[in-house]
Amino acid sequence: MSNRIRSVFESRGFSLSPEQCDRLSLFFDLLVKWNQRMNLTSITDFEEVVEKHFLDSALLLSPEFSDMQPSLSDVLSVDAIHVMDVGTGAGFPGLVLAILRPSWEITLLDSLNKRVEFLHAVISELGLDHVRAIHGRAEDLGREDVHRLRYDLVVSRAVADTRLLLEICMPFVSDNGIFVSYKGPKFSDELSLASHAMEELRVTHIFDCSFSLGESRRVLVGFRHEGEFPEKYPRRAGIPAKRPL
Repeated sequence: MSNRIRSVFESRGFSLSPEQCDRLSLFFDLLVKWNQRMNLTSITDFEEVVEKHFLDSALLLSPEFSDMQPSLSDVLSVDAIHVMDVGTGAGFPGLVLAILRPSWEITLLDSLNKRVEFLHAVISELGLDHVRAIHGRAEDLGREDVHRLRYDLVVSRAVADTRLLLEICMPFVSDNGIFVSYKGPKFSDELSLASHAMEELRVTHIFDCSFSLGESRRVLVGFRHEGEFPEKYPRRAGIPAKRPL
């Protein structure tokens, strides 16, 4: 199993250590085991998990990506950065990034306590001392001083509208940090709708990079603060989803 993971990643330019391959393999085992009693993912086939979850999560660190976006290297090349994964679900992309970048301090945030229990189990089993999982709503934590504007890199692979993601994710991004949203091929339609949200939140779109992943296309979309983030955002939990900017 570990050898197959290494082979798939090497085909996309990654060089994984035996320990990283073993950790991803154990992550897969735990994912399938826990998925029997709670809904973590509809994808449980090994080959599909490696491609559609593991490799997809790792695209941010892909050699292809660094070539396309050298401006992001200022953030990604730092040994110890603080990362927040908003709406992490079963740990994607946060846990995969944690396995590949053990020097990063990574916070996994999810609103469902059962998923957080799973994340705690994975963190413990894999010995990921640099990772923590917390239960809460992004709208609430984004207003707390301990989290607000504190993270160098914020990521989200959540299936949510860009307008919503900007309001609930950008409050975590430091002044010089970056928010990266994992999107599908229709992201440009969402981006057009998000122009008002970007203006209101003082956010600027800095890049979008497209990748082929099997038969699908994935896009990483980056955003930065354009000015001081408005104090009144994010709005109360539930409101951003019901009334997107």
